Amino acid sequence: MRHLNASKLNLQSDKSPTLRPRKKETLFIILFLLPALVLFLLFVIYPIFRSIFFSTFDWNGLGPATNNIGLGNYKKIFTDQVFLKSMLNVFIIIILSLGLQLPLALILSVLVGRDLPGRNLFRTMFFLPYVISEVNTAIMWTLLFNANPDRGLLNAVIVLLGFNPIGWLADSKIVLMSVFFVLTWKYFGFHMLLFLTGIQNIPLELEEAARIDGANGFQNFFFIILPLLSRTIRTSVYMSVLGSIQQFTIIWVMTGGGPVNASETMATYMYRYGIVRHQLGYGSAVAIIMFLFCLIFSLLYQRLTRKPDYLTGL
Repeated sequence: MRHLNASKLNLQSDKSPTLRPRKKETLFIILFLLPALVLFLLFVIYPIFRSIFFSTFDWNGLGPATNNIGLGNYKKIFTDQVFLKSMLNVFIIIILSLGLQLPLALILSVLVGRDLPGRNLFRTMFFLPYVISEVNTAIMWTLLFNANPDRGLLNAVIVLLGFNPIGWLADSKIVLMSVFFVLTWKYFGFHMLLFLTGIQNIPLELEEAARIDGANGFQNFFFIILPLLSRTIRTSVYMSVLGSIQQFTIIWVMTGGGPVNASETMATYMYRYGIVRHQLGYGSAVAIIMFLFCLIFSLLYQRLTRKPDYLTGL
């Protein structure tokens, strides 16, 4: 019995020195994370729940919210043709971004990242628009798209070539394409930089070995570069979709969602009703719907694209 008691005391004495540092480490981790956690709860979680609360009221933002209408705002949103049009426009922007913008950025990043002469100059040229603020970008392209040939550069060139001026931002049939062109010009360099970073992490020895085995440039691209860029491509697609859903500044400054709601998005729709028309309860409901779209897409996308990386196996 004395031997057992002594062994228990030895075990306790052996555990206590290791447990105390762990408790101290845990305490330090909590203390360092506490400020960030407080800020996250205060500026992210709390506004979400407040928006959910206000979305059940018919409230103009002045005075207390007293007229509770339950899910009335949500029913009104999904029966409003303008909101449905804004959803369609967002879907079109997503499809165009994934079908045109990202593939072109990927192809150009392969050229700039490897063999293109003067590639440093091209990197700077294509990334520079991303540095310019969205408001400045919108104002600049609004001036370029001006329907008056005396004021708009594009129409001045068109008239000089003998054609009639085009209402780039006034024609409901082409305004969304005009806005998408500006969005592509603005964010093209960002996605190209992402792909460039991924390409630089691919060992050159793999491509050189493939060339020795007889692979040409296209085979190198499809069977080596694309599989090894899978994680970067997934990240770029994820950010492109979420950015398209939340796109606001450039469209609002250039067109205000017009003409005739032809360039309306969910973000401009939310701003129009929540801020401009002072229907904060209705605007909060739109914001919650946008949040749910982003959240559902994020969860589904992360689950569907959870594949091991070819280089790291993670």
